[in-house]
Amino acid sequence: MVLDCEKNSNFALMEVRTIVKKGREDKVWYAIRVTYNRELKVKEDLDARGITCFVPMQYRREERGGVMVKRLVPSVHNLIFIYLTPTEMQEYKRHTDLPIRYIMNRENNRPIIVPTREMENFIKVAGTYDEKLIYLNPDPGDFAKGERVRIIGGTFAGAEGVFVRVKGDRRVVVNVEGLVAVATTFVHPSMIEKITDPDPDQLDNAL
Repeated sequence: MVLDCEKNSNFALMEVRTIVKKGREDKVWYAIRVTYNRELKVKEDLDARGITCFVPMQYRREERGGVMVKRLVPSVHNLIFIYLTPTEMQEYKRHTDLPIRYIMNRENNRPIIVPTREMENFIKVAGTYDEKLIYLNPDPGDFAKGERVRIIGGTFAGAEGVFVRVKGDRRVVVNVEGLVAVATTFVHPSMIEKITDPDPDQLDNAL
């Protein structure tokens, strides 16, 4: 599930602090809507141009000719994240014929920019392509009762999220606010540590 009402005033702050530093542009993660389920076509084009991007994908089993096979397919249709400066992003949109558009922040009518730390955590989980990953409604209120933790070992080592019970198992949920959330496979409590320092995103909102 991907929503178009994404984000809060944190993104306006992120845009000012991250994109412009001493008069130069930095690359940032844009959340992009791709129509007609052509996210892999867009990824192919971006890869050919040497542009960093990420499509949430995972292995799924399906029967073909009486045989079960595993295929790597998009986990969330019509969504791709692209890592470019604002000028580069505008140039790409201007010169591509592929059906893409910004996902907009309705509060400030600007393209949504995903904080780098949030994106890195998401990729650490979604980038494993594990078939047992569970994609969830990205409403952060759904995870409010969980503890903020960091995974310290195993496949998802380094990922930070919220430790909650999902479908009977204790999992770490990583949330790209308002866009997409993903739950790891079962994580044993011995493989996590509590995060006691303040959440940087919350600090941004307080400034």
